[in-house]
Amino acid sequence: MRTRKDIEDLEAKVLAPYAMKARDSAGREYDEPAHAGRTCYQRDRDRIVHSEAFRKLEYKTQVFVIFEGDYYRTRLTHTIEVAQLARTIGRNLRLNEDLIEAIALAHDLGHPPFGHAGEEALDTLVRRAGIKGFNHNVRSFEIVTKWEKKYPKFDGLNLTREVLVGILKHQTLYDTPSMAGQFKKFKEGPTLEAQIVDIADSLAYLNHDIDDGLTSGCISEGDLMESPLWQKAVANIGAADPANGGANTRREMFKYQVVKELIDMQVKDLLAATDGRLKRMGFKSSADVKKNKEVVVGFSVPMRRQRDHLQGLLNERLYHHYRVERMTAKARRIIHDLFEVYLKNPKQLPYTVYLRDVPFTKAQKYAIICNHIAAMTDRFALDEHKRLFDPYQKV
Repeated sequence: MRTRKDIEDLEAKVLAPYAMKARDSAGREYDEPAHAGRTCYQRDRDRIVHSEAFRKLEYKTQVFVIFEGDYYRTRLTHTIEVAQLARTIGRNLRLNEDLIEAIALAHDLGHPPFGHAGEEALDTLVRRAGIKGFNHNVRSFEIVTKWEKKYPKFDGLNLTREVLVGILKHQTLYDTPSMAGQFKKFKEGPTLEAQIVDIADSLAYLNHDIDDGLTSGCISEGDLMESPLWQKAVANIGAADPANGGANTRREMFKYQVVKELIDMQVKDLLAATDGRLKRMGFKSSADVKKNKEVVVGFSVPMRRQRDHLQGLLNERLYHHYRVERMTAKARRIIHDLFEVYLKNPKQLPYTVYLRDVPFTKAQKYAIICNHIAAMTDRFALDEHKRLFDPYQKV
């Protein structure tokens, strides 16, 4: 039977010099005894999986909100896909898969209901009170350091510093890292493991939005043929076998095979480009990585350009399709309605959310309402909207 020490010894033997080893962790804010059979990053992963915020991801959506149907990806399925992709990439680069998995599973905990539409609505609303806007990276960080209450001696999950930095400095097209104000103490850069999660997140949402977009009919194969990357993926898989099932079956198979090929092409490019940078930079330890300011994990220049072109097509044809615009507008209205009705009479909030005997400032009221709505799932937000605005709905 392996002990924690055995696992840490194995990490020292098989992981790359620049990988983050569990025994080299900067530790937790509150000291805890080491576990006999699990490393610190394995414990972080387990704490995240057992959190309330993680369970709620099942009913939080991305592009296609929950009232469009139950086929489309949710925050939970997206998170699982990111973790799977990130671990695969990390294994090839000899990085710490446990740390990768912990960061990946936590990276979207702070998302509000209704995907980016919900986040934009909350951001607009809270800025009216002079609050610095809504940032789901900050919200994720606050969930694991403050809002999850499972331990008697501290708030939050008391995760390791490497996981916290990975959450706080998560950066993609839709994710803005937070390094100002109270977060200035997190001066070090993210580990390579955290950078892998960032790129896996980008890989997942680009390619799987294509899948959902094709399924919805909001984009077509013809739209995507304007992308050289899509053309190359289609050429690589060849024509579908017309004898294999009916037209719908063949179309589903074609879609699956092309998306799979897209991911494979990008991952191969990413591994080759990143490996080349790692050899050139010659990191001797994970500490060297944290001090580094250059981009390490990333695609080659040609692949990045092709991805940007494909992303531009999605922005134009999918995210601004009239059906998606209707969905996002409806989601924004629901968030706005809930916020305004709570603001008008905060005593409609649960006792545990809004204390009746505390004279809150305007900014505090806005923050309380924002946090309450951000914690909702799509389903709960829809039900709450009915309770508050439908005169025939039971409250």
